[in-house]
Order: sequence, then structure tokens, then C-alpha cells
Amino acid sequence: MEMQLFKNIAPKNIPERMNNPFSYKPHPLCIEACRELQNELSQRNDWREEIDRGKMFGVLIVEADNSKIGYLRAYSGQIGGRSDWEGFVPAVFDYLQPDGYFKVHEAEISEMNQQIRQFEANETLIKAKNLIGDLQQKRQEVIANYQTKIKEAKEKRDARRQEALSAGTPLSEEEEKAMIKESQFMKAELKRLKKSINEKTAYETLYENYEKDLKSAKQLRKQLSEELQQWLFSKFQMLNAEGETKDLLEIFKDEAVKIPPAGSGECCEPKLLQYAYQHGYKPLQMAMFWWGESPKEEIRHHLQFYPACNGKCKPILHWMLPKTVFETQQTETTIYNKVETLYEDRELAVIYKPEGLLSVPGKDAAQPSVYALMRRKYQEATGPLIVHRLDMATSGLMIVAKTEFAYHRLQKEFLNHRVQKKYVAIVCGKDKESCNRILKEAEGGRGYISLPLIADFLDRPRQMVNREQGKEAITEYEVLERIDDTHLRLTLYPKTGRTHQLRVHCAHQEGLNAPIIGDPLYGNEPATRLHLHAEEITFEHPMTGKKMTVTRKADF
Repeated sequence: MEMQLFKNIAPKNIPERMNNPFSYKPHPLCIEACRELQNELSQRNDWREEIDRGKMFGVLIVEADNSKIGYLRAYSGQIGGRSDWEGFVPAVFDYLQPDGYFKVHEAEISEMNQQIRQFEANETLIKAKNLIGDLQQKRQEVIANYQTKIKEAKEKRDARRQEALSAGTPLSEEEEKAMIKESQFMKAELKRLKKSINEKTAYETLYENYEKDLKSAKQLRKQLSEELQQWLFSKFQMLNAEGETKDLLEIFKDEAVKIPPAGSGECCEPKLLQYAYQHGYKPLQMAMFWWGESPKEEIRHHLQFYPACNGKCKPILHWMLPKTVFETQQTETTIYNKVETLYEDRELAVIYKPEGLLSVPGKDAAQPSVYALMRRKYQEATGPLIVHRLDMATSGLMIVAKTEFAYHRLQKEFLNHRVQKKYVAIVCGKDKESCNRILKEAEGGRGYISLPLIADFLDRPRQMVNREQGKEAITEYEVLERIDDTHLRLTLYPKTGRTHQLRVHCAHQEGLNAPIIGDPLYGNEPATRLHLHAEEITFEHPMTGKKMTVTRKADF
């Protein structure tokens, strides 16, 4: 495809550097390109049914050799079983050709699947399995009954011996021998019974052979599937900014998962960058948006912008993009200067954590964190210091324990839900009616959200709703004010402490369906920061037992 050209761009509006696809505010040119694409999608009746069920699209602003500025477009995966639609960048590797290696071998594996399903669904075999199960149960019953008989006989012999002992008349030698003989006979009989009863019938032997064949077929299917997947991953030759290539197996070999997740290399971001590198375009900025219905578990909203996923895209994009793209712009000194101490004594301190600062060190131990600053500030402190955490993007109050005694006392308060936390947030509904609904459902200005949460294992740290395996998560909320038709200021009271609980409960369609402004993970209008702040915390002092409340108003 040819890049789509922009018209009449002032030099000052051209992006100066490539954005970080995992944390970005869409550039005005990206927004313009996305709006053009969205207008086109609204007219694609041939795609309507499929994309309305949910699809990620993306754009990449590029500069050509002749200094012209334009953009490339992509969709994740396929549409209509195709990855080569005109006007969009193609797949990094097109494995969908009907007579190609992948489709031919995929068909063979599908045929094996069909045969295995037919074998497993065979009524005669199902009946045979049930009959064999019944037979084995009856065998166990026969053995159990005889074991009961042995036990009863022993109890009878023991009672006879006790009776003779109590009467002072020992058992005769003949009676004692008879008892011993009975015991030995019954034990031997049990062995003979077990041996005879456990001898397999010809019917069982045939069924066992069938099960072995079925197990072998499943193992072969697994082996062929893994080999085909390995072949496919080796064909995704990913370029980087220096013109070097690595396949997906090489890129993921040092990751925790080792093997690329299914669908790796098929998201918008790697497709866009690959095409740009292949055709000599310089990447300037990118943005991705969701089109269609929101999924049941993940949080995606129609037309909202989203960062690249961590599970599939992070290793690939860290290979494809220059390291400078991922360098943080905020220095350690700058971020630490924003930390405030609101209360302090010998046992603890209550501090204000600014947005953009980690609570504890991440994978990069050198990255600034509250823990690193507190360890530097309170060098005589004992214990782990950090009693609880705030998300990096969230600002607000944190309690720091300066002694191990205080740490354990405060930890117990948190575990027993005796610590009360109050957050303030600004949320954005998709329209006026959405905010009207929130106001209506909040009786007396208050409401509750209960949605169980679980980690999205393919896209950490993102969380998602899961009613079967998720952990209980409850949030009370209060509407403070209606800012305008689509924006509300809320107070949030977490009754449980799940990761990203408040953010998910606000954003999910079964929660408020109104994401917090500036939330890069769960989708909303761009902002300079996440509008979520831990405003107040109430707890008992670990030494005095006195109830303490510390407040720090939000900066928004």
C-alpha cells in the first residue's frame, strides 16, 4: 500500500520523536489519521458484522525519503480470513495461502482433531467404558465385602480369646490352631480373590489398546501442532530500526514465557513498523484504537485509544524500536522532589506519592520508587518500609513503617480491613445518557460495584473481570459533582484491595462504564495524567492505638 498523505502540515506540527507505544497521548496527526480511518470503517458494509464484534486498528505517522509526511494503517489479525486488504499494511508473514505450507499442515491436524473427536464420541466405546467402569466397581465391592468378612472373623476370634482369659480357662491347643488356620486361610483366600478378580478380560484388553492408540494420536497431534507453530514463528522475521532481523523464537527466548503466545507479530504495531522499515519510511508516531463492542472480560471501548499489549507486543517492539523510545523523560531528582511528607514520628511517616512514581522497584531496579527514596531517607529504619502500594499512575497517600513493629501492626490493620481509604477520580461517560444512568443508579448519591477480578496473564499488569475464577472486588462510590454532560467527579471507597480495582470498576461496561480520565490501560480521552488520587487514609497508630486521619487534596 502507499502511505496516505497529509495536506498542508506546518513544520511545528511534525512529531519530533517516536512515541512509546506502551504509554502515550495520541499526537494530533494520529488523531486526524484515526478519524479518517474511522469514517471509512463506518462505510465498510462488507466488514460490518465482523468488526462490530470488536477489532483493534492502528495508524503510524511516517516520513518518506522525499520528506513527505503521511500515515500507514493496520488491523490486528485478519478480517474476513484475509490479511491483505487494500489500503492496509499486509501481514509480516502471510500464512493464509490455501495451498501454502501452513494451511496444508493445519488441515492435516484438523483432520486428526476430527478423527479423535469421532473416536471419543463413539457410542459403542462410551458404553464399553461405562461397562468396564461398572465391572471394576463390582470387583472392588467383592474385595471390600471379603475384607469386612475377615475383619468380623478376627473380632470374633479376639472376643473368644478375651472370654477364655476372663474365665481363667485358656483355649485348648486344638481351638487355638483352628483359629490360626482360619486366619491364614482367609488371608490367602483374599490374595487369590484379588488375583483372580483383577485378571483382565479380553474385552478390557481390547479397550486398553484402544486407549493407548488414542493417547498416541493425541501426543502426535500435540507434537505436530507444536512443530507447525515453531515453523510459523520462525517465518516472522522482524526488522528493527538498524535493519537487523530476528525471528519470533529468537525474540522470545529470553522471556519468561520462552515460546511466543499465539498471534504474536499479528498486532497492529509490529505490522506497521515492519512495513515502514521495509519501504524506507521513518516512523514518527503511532496510535491504536478499538472499534466495536466491548468484550465481556477485557476493557475495550469503541473509538478509544489503547497502548500496545505486554504479552505479545512488548518483546517484539523492544526489538523493533530504538531504545531511546522507552527512556523516561522524568529524572530521578524531578520526581523525588514532588514527594511530600505530611506526617512523621519515630514509628511511621505518611507521604504523598506523585503520579509517575513506582511504590516499589520494578524489573529495572534503578527506576525511581518510593521504597528507594524512603530507604535512602530513613537509613536506620528496620523492616520492609512499604506497608501498601499505589499504582504508578495514581497519586496520593502512602503509609511508610519505620520500624518492623509498626510494619507488622499496620499490615494486620490492612489485612483485617480496619484501614479506611478514600480516593477521588474524574470519569468520562461516552455520552450524556451514560452519566445520567450513573446518577440514577447512585441512590442518595452513592452506589456499589461488585465485579470479581483476575490478572490478564497475556497482558500484565492489565486486569479483567472473570466471574468464575476472579477474586471478589467491591467498590463503593459517591458522585461529588457533575462537571459537564460527560464528566463526573467521584469519591471511591475500595472495600477490597485488588490490583487496578478502581480503574476496572469505573471502566468496565458492567461497572460505571465510564473510564477514569487519562487511563492508558483501560481507555479514555487523552490527558497528562490518570485522574485518580488517594485523598484520605484513616488508621490506628501502631504504638498509641490512636485513630489518625491524614488528607491531601488532589491537584486536579
